[in-house]
Amino acid sequence: MRKFILLLLILMMAAPAFAEGFAQIKNRDAFVSLVDGRKLTRLGIHLDVMPDGRIEGRAFGRDVSGAWQWKSGYFCRDLYWGSRDLGPNCQAVEIQGKTLRFISDRGQGDHADLILR
Repeated sequence: MRKFILLLLILMMAAPAFAEGFAQIKNRDAFVSLVDGRKLTRLGIHLDVMPDGRIEGRAFGRDVSGAWQWKSGYFCRDLYWGSRDLGPNCQAVEIQGKTLRFISDRGQGDHADLILR
């Protein structure tokens, strides 16, 4: 079961990053105004990204924790999924409607779409 969940997480992150219809968020204040007091969700994932730099939530039955900061136009985070260290990554953030798209490796990698609730 663990292998299935890990594979599912990898597949969700492996989709190519198409920015069609999305607008890039370029500063911390704009990002915070979107996430403050709201959850980021997706099937099996519920996250709080807080203005003070904390990340908390659950993904596929495991706790998620970490920290983030805004650096040179990117959302830079260190993240743990259960006891698994997912490591640091700086990500471009884009928005379309209520969907936030996080694109790894400073916008050059895979992406994950999360819904603001």
